[in-house]
Amino acid sequence: MIPTLATFSLLLAQTVEHRAPETFFEIVFSGGWVGITIMVLIILCSVAALALAVEQLVTLRASILMPAGLRERIQQQLATGNLKGAFQACEAQPSFLSFLVRTSLAEAESGWTAVEKALEDATAEQTARLMRRVEYLAVIGNIAPMLGLLGTVVGLTFAFHEVASTQGVARAADLAGGIYHALVSTIGGLIVAIPAMAAYAAFRNRVDQLAAEAAYTALHALAPVKRILVSTRPQSPPTQPAAGTR
Repeated sequence: MIPTLATFSLLLAQTVEHRAPETFFEIVFSGGWVGITIMVLIILCSVAALALAVEQLVTLRASILMPAGLRERIQQQLATGNLKGAFQACEAQPSFLSFLVRTSLAEAESGWTAVEKALEDATAEQTARLMRRVEYLAVIGNIAPMLGLLGTVVGLTFAFHEVASTQGVARAADLAGGIYHALVSTIGGLIVAIPAMAAYAAFRNRVDQLAAEAAYTALHALAPVKRILVSTRPQSPPTQPAAGTR
């Protein structure tokens, strides 16, 4: 039987009626109100991850954590024995490096060993402070795929509910639509999670590198204090031979 023009028109109308979403917004918001809610949460995660990444790009710089010329000014003040001037130089330029130097100089009266210990503790504290915001990227990287998985589970639940409500006579197109909506959220979650985890790894390494450089710079800035404290360290008295020995 040769199809008539009316038959072709009917098939074309059905194709237009049941066409798959094509635009970005149609794909993203094709899962009903539940899918839209999950996709909105995923989009918010992506915005937060982008904001955090931009913030870390701006703040995790050597010029911010170790201002130019600060080490030289501290060394000049310490070389003349002016601890107050060194503290003032640090307070004039608050930064990672100035915090390390101020914390270390506060223990100068206890000897060079106490200064080194204070430097190590201050470095660990400031590194942990920088890592707190970087770790939010890891949190987003873990939450985003879980939200996508939630959308997948919800979509599959709706698909199987369609089978149950029709007593097993649901069309394949109906099931495919539910599964399609379910997978969209999973894709969205992965698109957010992969860059977030990559950015987390990159910024974590950046924090470790800058912290090591700041500690090394602070140690060099404190070199005059080390020379003074080591040279004035009391010498241990010579050991007296025991009585009756030759």
